[in-house]
Amino acid sequence: MSLLDDFLVRAALAGIGVVLAAAPLGCFVVWRRMAYFGDATAHAAILGVALALAFQVSVFSGVLVVSLLMAVTVSGLTNRGYAMDTLLGVLAHSALAFGLVAVSFLQGVRVDLMAYLFGDILAVGRLDLAVIWGGAVLVLGLFWWRWSALLTATLNPDLAYAAGIDPRREQLALTLALALVVAVAIKVVGALLIAAMLIIPAATARPFAATPERMAFAAAAIGALSVLGGLQASLFWDTPTGPSIVCVAALLFALSSGAQVVVHRLRG
Repeated sequence: MSLLDDFLVRAALAGIGVVLAAAPLGCFVVWRRMAYFGDATAHAAILGVALALAFQVSVFSGVLVVSLLMAVTVSGLTNRGYAMDTLLGVLAHSALAFGLVAVSFLQGVRVDLMAYLFGDILAVGRLDLAVIWGGAVLVLGLFWWRWSALLTATLNPDLAYAAGIDPRREQLALTLALALVVAVAIKVVGALLIAAMLIIPAATARPFAATPERMAFAAAAIGALSVLGGLQASLFWDTPTGPSIVCVAALLFALSSGAQVVVHRLRG
């Protein structure tokens, strides 16, 4: 009997694969204040699911294509007369609404919307694992290759220009990475919770990380702890697994915030 025959092992590996990709990306989402951008890309995933089922292609392919289109659209419409939060709000909710309506038109196709909205990590198979870890390797490879350029463009665009780095190109690289993470994560935590797994571990790690690199590693560790804790809580209390993972991440954030307050008072 193979270790991967155990559904809990597959679920844990899938969750860890997602957080390894989401951790460094989530740090950039926090630094760039792109939380709503993550929501918009994740909500577009439901439209990708509907199109994939309609054209009988893999859900991963459909979600990836639509998420990429959303990412490129947002990047292209930036600074075109609309406030960013307004633009992202329109695109996020429109994409989700069109996706849900499109699913209702599918004939002869049984669609478990709850699985796509909130994830179904316990149903992850070997092929899903290969897709998740393949995506994680690509995202981590991007950050290994472009970390310095991405960081410079994020912290000081003027310095980036002086160093020959195009901040818009680095922004596009981040949006493409975000689309890939959304595509591989939809099976684990679902479209409505992907943004939470991007933001919460990074926000939890931020107060205690002295460098950007430490923040990324700490966010990955917090994300992995959230996955394992959420799986355990789901089994113990028979709760939905995807939301349970996010709940554990939120509790860790609350503990982090409380510890930060205590440290400040002790220093004061």
